Amino acid sequence: MARTAFLGLGVMGYPMAGHLKTKGGHEVTVYNRTAAKAAAWVAQFKGVEASTPREAATGQDFVFACVGNDDDLRQVTLGPNGAFAGMSKGSVFVDHTTASADVARELKSAADALGIGFVDAPVSGGQAGAENGVLTVMCGGDPAIYARAEPVIAAYARACRLMGPAGSGQLAKMVNQICIAGLVQGLAEGVHFAKSAGLDVNAVIETISKGAAQSWQMENRYKTMDAGQFDFGFAVDWMRKDLSICLAEARRNGAQLPVTALVDQFYAEVQKMGGARWDTSSLIARLK
Repeated sequence: MARTAFLGLGVMGYPMAGHLKTKGGHEVTVYNRTAAKAAAWVAQFKGVEASTPREAATGQDFVFACVGNDDDLRQVTLGPNGAFAGMSKGSVFVDHTTASADVARELKSAADALGIGFVDAPVSGGQAGAENGVLTVMCGGDPAIYARAEPVIAAYARACRLMGPAGSGQLAKMVNQICIAGLVQGLAEGVHFAKSAGLDVNAVIETISKGAAQSWQMENRYKTMDAGQFDFGFAVDWMRKDLSICLAEARRNGAQLPVTALVDQFYAEVQKMGGARWDTSSLIARLK
């Protein structure tokens, strides 16, 4: 059992913190910018609520965070009320935010100066993965620090791996999002084509999903995509945030991402259609 804190109780962080308490058996203190969400979590899981990140982090062995973006992450870590100000030497900060590799390296440097361990550990698996405790976690950091954090992360992960030094977890998550972008667009075009050709979409997908075209997106999203129901996962706004990180990193490292850039613009069209909070399978809506 470890003493832990969790900062950020959104659709991902709320169940992840819950698994730390119920499956991991750890002591958990939570902080959320909207205090009502933290109060609801405490009422459900019987943990402790804190009023600032610093208060939540004080005296903990591990501090976890899952917030919105680079700036949100800086707000909960740095400054007089940030988590780093309350953490003791030898404790470990694990960041599950999908953010830039640059901010991961920045926070690793700040943590090193304080004698704090730091792991960037973005996740894949969506809300369902968080709720079911079966997330995939891609990590960057020092091997010895990662080895300490991995057994605690296991409370909500089915796969967890160190990818390299600080920032490597975020870079691996970018690869994940790049791959997903092309897959979802391909599935949208396939379903759209099948319907335009007068084929039975269910029959087609049930058949080709047994072959080389199979993917998680096909297995889990084709039915709702075909039905025009887009309330089942990762929002378009969030995907565009992630893709902007991928494209910015590609400009720095020289990678060519023509499909990713094109799909990002397709998502911009979906936003203009009023689909900012639709899930990513809503790419099909712009084809109709």
